[in-house]
Order: sequence, then C-alpha cells, then structure tokens
Amino acid sequence: MKHIYTKAAIAAALALSVTATVAKVPESELARLDGDLTPMGSERAGNAAGTIPEWTGGLTEAPAGYVDGGFLVDPFPDDQILFTITAENVDQYADNLAPGQIALFRKYPETYKMHVYKTRRTAALPEDVYAKVRQNGLNAELVNDGNGVINFEVAQAFPIPQNVYEVLWNHLTRYRGGNAERTYVQVPVQANGAFVPVQITDTFTWPDFLVGGKDPVKDRNVLVYFTYAIHSPPQLTGTVLLVHETVDQVTDTRRAWLYNAGQRRVRRAPQVAYDGPGQGSDGTRTADDFDVFNGAPDRYDWKLVGKKEMYIPYNAYRMHSPELSYKELHLKGHMNQEYSRYELHRVYHVEATLKEGSRHIYAKRVFFIDEDTWQIALKDQYDGQGQLWRVGEAHNIQFYNQHVPWLNVETVVDLNDGRYLTLGLTNEEKMPNRFDLQKKRRDYDTSALRRLGKR
Repeated sequence: MKHIYTKAAIAAALALSVTATVAKVPESELARLDGDLTPMGSERAGNAAGTIPEWTGGLTEAPAGYVDGGFLVDPFPDDQILFTITAENVDQYADNLAPGQIALFRKYPETYKMHVYKTRRTAALPEDVYAKVRQNGLNAELVNDGNGVINFEVAQAFPIPQNVYEVLWNHLTRYRGGNAERTYVQVPVQANGAFVPVQITDTFTWPDFLVGGKDPVKDRNVLVYFTYAIHSPPQLTGTVLLVHETVDQVTDTRRAWLYNAGQRRVRRAPQVAYDGPGQGSDGTRTADDFDVFNGAPDRYDWKLVGKKEMYIPYNAYRMHSPELSYKELHLKGHMNQEYSRYELHRVYHVEATLKEGSRHIYAKRVFFIDEDTWQIALKDQYDGQGQLWRVGEAHNIQFYNQHVPWLNVETVVDLNDGRYLTLGLTNEEKMPNRFDLQKKRRDYDTSALRRLGKR
C-alpha cells in the first residue's frame, strides 16, 4: 500500500510549522470536535481505501474474561495477521514505514519482522476529560516561543493544534489517568542478547488529581509529580528519583532529586534532563528518551513535515500477557517481534534539528505521533554526523478499565553497537498498572525519597 503526503497535508504542515503564537481556537472551530473530528481532535472518518476505519468511540468496555484489578485481556483474540513485512518485502511497504524501521530490517534481516493486523481505533478518554480538552481549546496558550503552556487543565492542551509546538505539547500533556503507578522492568539488552532486568516502580500524579486538588501557588508551572524507585538488581536497589516536572523548563528548570540508599543522601539531580543518562539504563537511553520524549523542547528547531499513514505498534495486548516471560520477549538485537502487533494509523511527522550553539548527543530527532492518542509511536534519532543512530517504538494499549491510552512498552535500539532497551513490561510482575491512587503533596516532597529508598 503506497501512501505519500497529500497536497492538503503539506499545506496544513506549512501552516502548523510557523513560529509558535498564542492564538486560541474559537468556539465555532471547536464545534468540529462534535463533527468531523473526534473529542481528541483526530480525524473521525476513516481513509478512502478503507484500511483505516472511522472512530466510533474507542474501546470503553472490558472484554469477557477480564478480572477487575488483573492483567488486561486481549479484546481481539480472533484477529488474524493480514500480512507480515520482512526484509524480503520491506521495499513494498517503505512509504508507510519510518527510516528507523527500515534500518532494523536491514540490520536484522533474518529475525526482524512486523505482523500487520486490522486497524482498531481503540483510543478513548473519560467523558469529563473530553470536556476539559474542549475547554483547553478555548483557553490554552503557548508562551516563551513554544517552550511553555498556560491555562490548560488535566490533559491535552490543544485539541485542534495550530502549529508544530502545539502538536508536540499534545504528546507531553496527553491524558494518562491523573494518578498512575507502574511496577515494571527496564531491560538493557547487551549485543550478545544477555540482560539483567531492572525492576522499577514509578508513580505519576498531575496536580489536579492531588488530594485536596491543585494549589494555584504551589503547583504553578508544574505539569506532573513523579517518583521512580529501583528495586533490583541489588547494586541499584534503593535508588530513587523524585521529579517536579515543570511546564516551562526554560524559565523554571525541572526540579529533580536523587536518593542513594548506600549513601543515604538526597541530592539535587540537574543531570536528569536532556541527554543526561537515564537511570538504570546502562547508558542505552537519555533522560529525555523516557516516555519516548519528555522535557523541554528549547534546544531544537521544530518542524511539522506533514501527516501520513504509517504502520505503527498498536493494541499490544499479546505482548502484555502474563503467560509470556521476559526471556521469551527479548532476542539478540531486538524484541521478539512474534508477539508484536502493527496497524495502519495516521500520524503527525515531526522533525527536531539541534539549534546552533546548543548541545545534545542527538543532532536530529524525528517523531511520528499517533493522531488518536497523541502518543509518539515511533522515533528516529541521528548522531552529529547525520547518521541514523537510535530508533524507538511505543507499543500502546488502551486500558479499557480506566479509559486510558498508554504505552505497554517503549524501546530504544542502538543500530551501532547492537544493544537495545525495553521499558514498561509487566509480564512477570504481581501487580499490573494501577490508577486508583490517592496521592498527597507530601508523597512528592524530598522526605518521601528516603521512605521509598528503604532496602
């Protein structure tokens, strides 16, 4: 299936790529969220070929067999593979693939493949969040040349984005449940396929969801409160990171603290930003690789190339199964693609080029952002010589028990040294993701680090 950018898509991209302004969307334009657009701002209609269906509300009910509080059951167990992309036929599908995906076929021709399934537009949010998103369309504004956002609540700041910065901020502000706790593994896999899983529990709380609600002074310019506690292996046990993630990180830098159980000290952690090393990743990712991309956009010039149809990881319920072990999911060079699921979806193609005088190990970054979830689904990252270096994917699922679309696992593959990283798998964990938390402000102060860091 060949697909190129349409003239309309290119024109839209040019309109969206101008320098960030503070324009708001008029009420008349927001009426489109009840018409040709979904409540999230994506195109409601399917494509002309019929290979992308109409969005009809997403996946909002649990399938038969799901037990409340347990692992998610695959809602599409009878879906069959439509076709499989391999190194032998990849050229046939190249127009709908990212350069990084094609590079993986070239590097691992014997083992890398992509099973393509029927497209299921499962993304759905709670009704009250839809209302907040619509209100954000009236009120949210970019500030500081696109490096910050003001006057938005709860989720997705820009349902009808007017420029490339608003597209990016939709990823950064997308809804992830308000309160969330994940116990999962981060797995740095060596070039020979060996790995030692790093078990982590992290928590996210957006200020609106703190017990007692958002404080206009204490929570000013705070996007999310975050903790990240490592439980194993033993040499990393007791390492805890606390982050007060600010919205505009140029005028108010990210506030981060690190606790080391061996030293029993809490220290400020300015290195937890940009290309600082990711905690517990054995150097396979940067701090801003987490969540596919996070943090301040100020070191790059941003451009929206267009909108297109691509094969991206989607509805990765099979990969989420507790019947699979971490050993089964990790092969030499890349994840076991036998358990992956790819679908054709519309994405925004965004490019970021390092500004002259700025520093980062990635000189160029390319992101493909799913229109329904606003999750970055694919990323290609280039070194200082302009060579494709690290590529990544986000395998998403719809948490139908909470109406939350979020990734099940994210990957970073190093094309040079053969190592790769997976982050987010819960297959062998006792407690899957939780969204029923009641978090207080004191759960995110520096004294909480010591409590979380007890061995």
